[in-house]
Amino acid sequence: MKRVIERTDFSVICGFRNQQEQDKAYADGRSKLKWPHSKHNTSPSLAVDVIPFPVDWDDIDRFKELAAVVKEEWSLMTETERLRYELVWGGDWATFRDLPHWEIRFAEGKNPPKLRS
Repeated sequence: MKRVIERTDFSVICGFRNQQEQDKAYADGRSKLKWPHSKHNTSPSLAVDVIPFPVDWDDIDRFKELAAVVKEEWSLMTETERLRYELVWGGDWATFRDLPHWEIRFAEGKNPPKLRS
């Protein structure tokens, strides 16, 4: 995201969620996962929610434009910089499309780095 902000304007609206925040996100229908199963519930967080500027929740094209920049910057990173992770955008999900959501998942067949939960 540090590289992306140099190319397009956006705001991080959520990174790490503690148990209370995750329980609320689940209760409000903003998350399908209960504590501590969200990528937002690790430290450091493996997920971030971002919104493009100017803020317009209904402007799907702006989310797609931001997604294109994020994906391009990810593709330009070296394998070492990616730390054996793969990038996942909630806008690509078939169900529960989550346009602000980005997460890194551990790539299959690789050993994950140690994280605190």
